[in-house]
Amino acid sequence: MKTSTYSDQVKEVYQRISSHELVKEGLKFLKEDHENTIEEQIVIAEIPAPPFKEEKRATFILSKLEDLALENVEMDEEGNVFGLLRGVGNGPKIFVSAHLDTVFPEGTDTTVKRENGILYAPGIVDDTSGLAEMLSIIRAFKETKIEPIGDIVFGGTVGEEGLGNLRGVRAFFNNHQDIDGFISIDGPEISRICYKGTGSYRYKVTYKGPGGHSFGAFGLPSAIHALGRAIAEIADIQTKADPKTTFTVGEISGGTSVNAIAAEAHMYVDLRSNDPQELVKLEQQFLTIVEKACNDENARWNTDKIKWKTEKIGDRPAATQPDDTPIVQIASAATEAMGIKPTLAGPSSTDSNVPMSLGVPSVTLGKGGKSGGAHTLDEWFDPTDSYLGPQRTFLTIVGLVGGANICEPLLPKNK
Repeated sequence: MKTSTYSDQVKEVYQRISSHELVKEGLKFLKEDHENTIEEQIVIAEIPAPPFKEEKRATFILSKLEDLALENVEMDEEGNVFGLLRGVGNGPKIFVSAHLDTVFPEGTDTTVKRENGILYAPGIVDDTSGLAEMLSIIRAFKETKIEPIGDIVFGGTVGEEGLGNLRGVRAFFNNHQDIDGFISIDGPEISRICYKGTGSYRYKVTYKGPGGHSFGAFGLPSAIHALGRAIAEIADIQTKADPKTTFTVGEISGGTSVNAIAAEAHMYVDLRSNDPQELVKLEQQFLTIVEKACNDENARWNTDKIKWKTEKIGDRPAATQPDDTPIVQIASAATEAMGIKPTLAGPSSTDSNVPMSLGVPSVTLGKGGKSGGAHTLDEWFDPTDSYLGPQRTFLTIVGLVGGANICEPLLPKNK
């Protein structure tokens, strides 16, 4: 990770922000709200939110946004929930969000257990803690009566994980083209600022053939053998270390019996790169291999019975921003105002990929507390001093949109 720098102007503004009485009240409130935030995090974690089935959790967050008296609270057609904290001036409009979904399938036990102050549950952190932090930040604005100059939309998005393909944040930005900046509250490490997006393509590949008895029909081509040929060649692809470009065959399935020539076989493939052009090159290599494997299996048995099909089931755009883009400087100054050394993280795949690819200044900010076991049944969270997370994001928001009698917005209004 790289360390961040920011301009003298941003530094001067953050000296003013940090010393303002209302801002100090907000930071104090967030610390005092710590236990309430953790209890709310536990409640949210125990509401299942499996991929494509986030509605129960979304409905809970919707009710919280209504209780906090945000304006225009709604659930959109995709399942996102959000509401508006209206600004008092003609400042920039930003969207601050955490994602609602977890990676865990329906039926997973999400009961939170406490042991020696540590919380254990699938999804207790990713991104439940982001949702809890967001609600605490809204309370801080309400408690202090800070009047933002720009508008702030707070919300929860669906479809960030796995095959969700960032569908929630895509839908939001398709329907809201007046957003000047975006914050995703997600990921570990309070010092972390992610401002570049790793792109990915995901495919389902299917091979089909006639199938038959392993002995009696020997000589027919096998869908599994075609799949195996493809996997072997994919495994030998050479990719660049910089920009980092990767691939994996993540799941395979097929066949009906040990003594049957497989009539059908499938694989799910993940292709990634920090560079859009390298990702396209990798995709072309992969598609060429898929077709060649089919042809090779047919040639082996002098037939044309095996057919292949690809289905693109994921497309996350790669995106980047300069190190000194204003939103990165602002997040860096807010982090340092907390007494924490900001670090610029390498590219990652988060909700920020979408707005970044659309030219909307975006950052994904790491949360407070310590955690581990993400995406496993043993996920854990240590809430010690985790209020530092919402404090850092709160300070970042104030710098972005400004505050009446505090400071003018540092984020340009472009929409």
